[in-house]
Amino acid sequence: MREKRFLYQLYLIYAMVAGASFLAVTWYASVTLKTFYTHHIRDDLRVRAQLLAAEIDDRLSPAHAAALDDLCKRIFRETGTRLTVIMKDGDVLAESYIEPDLMDSHRDRPEVAAALAGGEGMAVRRSNTVHQTLMYVALPVVADGQVRAVVRAALSVDAIGRPLRLMYAEIAVGFLAITVIGLLFQWLVIRRRNRPLEEMKRGAELFARGNLGFRLRLPDSRELAGLARALNQMAGQLDDRIRTISNQRQELEAVLGSMAEGVLAFDNEERLLNLNRAASELLGIDAAAQRGRHLQEVIRNADLQQFVVGLLGGSDEGERDIVLHHRGERLLRLHGTVLRDIGGRHIGVLVVLNDVTRLRLLEIMRRDFVANVSHELKTPITSIKGFVETLLDDSACREPDEDRRFLQIIARQADRLNAIIDDLLSLSRLEQETDGRAVMRSGPLRGVIASAVQTCKVVSDSREIIVALEIEDEPRAAVNPALLEQALINLIDNAVKYSESGTRVEVAARRVDAEIRIAVIDQGRGIEKQHLGRIFERFYRVDKARSRQLGGTGLGLAIVKHIVQLHGGRVTVDSAPGRGSTFAIYLPAAAESGATVTMT
Repeated sequence: MREKRFLYQLYLIYAMVAGASFLAVTWYASVTLKTFYTHHIRDDLRVRAQLLAAEIDDRLSPAHAAALDDLCKRIFRETGTRLTVIMKDGDVLAESYIEPDLMDSHRDRPEVAAALAGGEGMAVRRSNTVHQTLMYVALPVVADGQVRAVVRAALSVDAIGRPLRLMYAEIAVGFLAITVIGLLFQWLVIRRRNRPLEEMKRGAELFARGNLGFRLRLPDSRELAGLARALNQMAGQLDDRIRTISNQRQELEAVLGSMAEGVLAFDNEERLLNLNRAASELLGIDAAAQRGRHLQEVIRNADLQQFVVGLLGGSDEGERDIVLHHRGERLLRLHGTVLRDIGGRHIGVLVVLNDVTRLRLLEIMRRDFVANVSHELKTPITSIKGFVETLLDDSACREPDEDRRFLQIIARQADRLNAIIDDLLSLSRLEQETDGRAVMRSGPLRGVIASAVQTCKVVSDSREIIVALEIEDEPRAAVNPALLEQALINLIDNAVKYSESGTRVEVAARRVDAEIRIAVIDQGRGIEKQHLGRIFERFYRVDKARSRQLGGTGLGLAIVKHIVQLHGGRVTVDSAPGRGSTFAIYLPAAAESGATVTMT
């Protein structure tokens, strides 16, 4: 509905009242004037009829008909009054307008019949003779106590209405002028009295826009002054309450925003009331754009939808684990509770989202690590135990050379145990250094890379494998030389072990943009795609039988990964069956030469 200004509404009421008054007065005046003028014309016609009756009292005979007719016509020409003399039998003796002989009997005319009865007759009707609406007044001509004839005077109604219309127009113009002047004066008065309301409206708009420090002037009217005072008091109270609510909201937003857990709140109609930054990031939604929207529009995960709907429906299920596939697969633990207002009424539900993906992965890694360590340690221990029991068996049939072979096997298994324990200790130290601090030195990498190649030369020569070194642009980086050398030795040793005799292993180092790339490239059997994502896990083996045969502990690549992460870099692998493997270490390039830095 379209709004209207109070000023216009009030003025419209006054205008309607003035218009109604104008119409009522005009109608009353017109009716009064018409009645007065009608009575005046009737009296005038009566007088004229009486004058004519007095003139013709002694002429009511056919002998005087012509003279009487001329008299009627002369009066008509002079006054415009139609006069008719009608005999007792209804015949017309004299007529102002036409010849009497042409007129029919008038005995049945209402006004004539009334006059013949001895009274005064009056009628208003359309005349077939003059083709106009006329007012008739008929009087009897009485002689010797008997009605001898009727004298009728008539005047056109149009002639009566013309002066009435002139008077109506004069009355209307005068009263309209008075009304217009009154409305103009009333407009000025209403507009002046409306100014305090306009000021209050502007003040209320300022209050609505947040300018609660503004105060309204008090008008001189007691009622309006009371209203302005109440508005000022309301603004002050609102200012205090809004400040309190704003502070509380900021505190709540700060608490919710700093939480690592995601928080979602829904009302009873499944509309989103609020969510914090963590929930927005977990679910991949825009907090500002999604508030107030329905659950089905905001949440795309069916399990989370069912959880919220169940809580709203009174379900006792307050905790549940779900899987999200937004930006990778993640495991969330949901905690739900009912929201209630101060009166204890159910107004919605609150859902807390905990990302337990890392905890679950750590738990899986811990479980797998324990299982793998147990398996890796159990194999050599079982072998040692078996051969020791064999040696303890006092069998006379055993040859001395066989005892020596058993002892050699026991020594190899002990070495394997020692290698596993050494690698586990190395991983533990690396994890401690990753969590703590390790000293790095910025300098050229040629010496570290060449030392690693030289260390592996004995193994490579024994397998007739050429290890080629290629270094471009003398790359420099901030590194811990001992740790980096250990990582390179592990990669080169793996490349040599898993390559065929007579092949070639390349070690290439060069700068790529802001990083140093050190690649170990072999021509071995390659690694299938399904293994590439897990080869840096502890004790993960692509070919378990061959790995153990070659003396691997299953921890070499895990050590490489931790060392590279300690340097702030990354390690990648590119491999496919039949075309060898490329392991690449990427390290941040050094900004200055010779500088010593500490990295965490």
